[in-house]
Amino acid sequence: MSSHYFDAEPGVADRRAGVEAHVWGRDLAFTTASGVFSRDGLDKATDVLLRASAPPTSARTVLDLGCGWGPIACAVAIASPSTTVWAVDTNERARDLTVANAEAHGVADRVHVAAPDDVPLELAFDELWSNPPIRIGKAALHELLLRWLPRLAPDGVARMVVGKNLGADSLQRWLDEQGWPTERETSQKGFRVLVTRRAT
Repeated sequence: MSSHYFDAEPGVADRRAGVEAHVWGRDLAFTTASGVFSRDGLDKATDVLLRASAPPTSARTVLDLGCGWGPIACAVAIASPSTTVWAVDTNERARDLTVANAEAHGVADRVHVAAPDDVPLELAFDELWSNPPIRIGKAALHELLLRWLPRLAPDGVARMVVGKNLGADSLQRWLDEQGWPTERETSQKGFRVLVTRRAT
């Protein structure tokens, strides 16, 4: 049976490797592994999201939805010392890597790594950042977003990156239809950065 990065327990051996990423003026080193998304380094979509976005320095709480090995969670925590990040992923190995990478960068006290069902229900997030797992399928993706977007604070914002050829424009229309006004902030290298807010 094939293994997918969104499986709870990857069905492939845990082979670890070191990668580097340049984010917000810093060269950051990370550990990745087989069985997780983009094991060979920072993927193009996440790179576009980070390059197109300023660090959320005024946010108290940030949700990294589908954190993988933790590049967004760690970069946000490093760049925004007053921000607490919740890094959420279904993949146990990805969560373990995010813990290790947060510890390596000295931000483990502000990066809380959790499975989706382990995030306290009372938590609200000032910002949600995500390279969402498009390949889980449209129905599952819609369910995922409708689960987490309501966790935004009243003036909260979600920043997501989606490939144009993977349905970014149709996702933007669907979010608008669901009562989540969404704007395309930028389009780079075939990816859209979408910004979603609560309806006013």
